[in-house]
Amino acid sequence: TRILSGLASKHGLGVTLLALSWHEMNRFELNTFHYNVVIDACTKTAAWMKALTFLDVMGYKAAGLDRVTFNAAISNCEKCGEWQKALELFSVMSQASVECDTITVSATIS
Repeated sequence: TRILSGLASKHGLGVTLLALSWHEMNRFELNTFHYNVVIDACTKTAAWMKALTFLDVMGYKAAGLDRVTFNAAISNCEKCGEWQKALELFSVMSQASVECDTITVSATIS
């Protein structure tokens, strides 16, 4: 996870996605933290649609959506002017019984 996080901060989304693909091809077990790094990298590049895709992948793989995951995705949508998607994610977060915090609320109403 630290390596993937370091790649994301130094090299951006493209290299992070390549590293994630390599991990999957080599059958490394990916968890919430790995996907959170990718969603955060999506936020830094305004790739809100990719972030939402990874939310779907996480749900499909039962990787465990947490507050960090939702906050990153909501922030991504908010920064890209996709406030409807941010509100939708806020609703999904509530339905999934994931507690929100001030970051969640702030990003959702911005």
